[in-house]
Amino acid sequence: MSGCSLLLSSAGAADLGNDDTQSLSGVVLAVSTLLTREREGAAMAASAKGLAVGDDRTANGEWVVVSSRRGRRSPPVARVKIPEAGESWAPVDSMSDPDRVLKLTQKLEASIKKMESSLFYQTLIEQIEDPQIFGCFRRVLGSDSEMQMVVYGIGSIESYEPPRLQLSLALLMKRKFSWIGRVEVFDPVLSATESRVLESLGCLVLSINEQGRRNAMKPTLFFMPHCEVELYDNLLQANWRADSLQRIALFGNSFETYMHASEFKGSTVHYAKHVLAAREFTDEFKVEIVSDDFFGAFHDSSWHFFGSVLDSALPSICT
Repeated sequence: MSGCSLLLSSAGAADLGNDDTQSLSGVVLAVSTLLTREREGAAMAASAKGLAVGDDRTANGEWVVVSSRRGRRSPPVARVKIPEAGESWAPVDSMSDPDRVLKLTQKLEASIKKMESSLFYQTLIEQIEDPQIFGCFRRVLGSDSEMQMVVYGIGSIESYEPPRLQLSLALLMKRKFSWIGRVEVFDPVLSATESRVLESLGCLVLSINEQGRRNAMKPTLFFMPHCEVELYDNLLQANWRADSLQRIALFGNSFETYMHASEFKGSTVHYAKHVLAAREFTDEFKVEIVSDDFFGAFHDSSWHFFGSVLDSALPSICT
């Protein structure tokens, strides 16, 4: 890893069994991947001077949250101004293109077929149906019959395959499980064409940029693969009470990996106070990547549930 290193002496390695060594290697790889993604995000932000104001798209289509941090000095990289939470939003291009709509629809149909026939999808469905994880979903549902799905930070589904695979998984889960209700989607990079296609698939494209600060008034599955850590922190901050957290199921980057990454100097995870604090009462289940075809879209992803937290156990966090 550039800028930081994890050293294991040969004597120390000799004290570890094969399983321990493999486990440590996995942690090192996950942390290295996360830190590399952070460095790449900073480099992309530094080259984003040509982006329009409010366009938070990086070169690979990820949603980069660049809100200021009070009382802290920001890293010396260029920042792109983004709308405040709750500000109305509409695609920059006001009209969808029929030819692009058709091509994107065809691309998504191919992605859905690829996902549905994959070992990765079958493994993930089996994981959801496992009694332990399904019991977590049941606790989130409580007395309700369904939970809404909110998809944040999906990226450009027209330009990149990983966002299409992520959306395909969300849509297939909706079809598979009757307890998943309406699907709402938001990313500030979405075009009018992409919005039109999403609506044709039964999704509601939000017209408000919530910046992840949705208060879970009812059971909600937040589908947020590979979002920036600030979005996860915003979500937790908006729901920092036991009854709200218990209504949340979260699919996103591993909180465990963020905990490891926080040990390294210069990591932006240090600012994600709610993510780090929530790790103490989070039930996390890692998603198994059984095919290289889906590594780019889902590596280091986990299910997160917060059903075991009590108000008395929630730390007070200054922001």
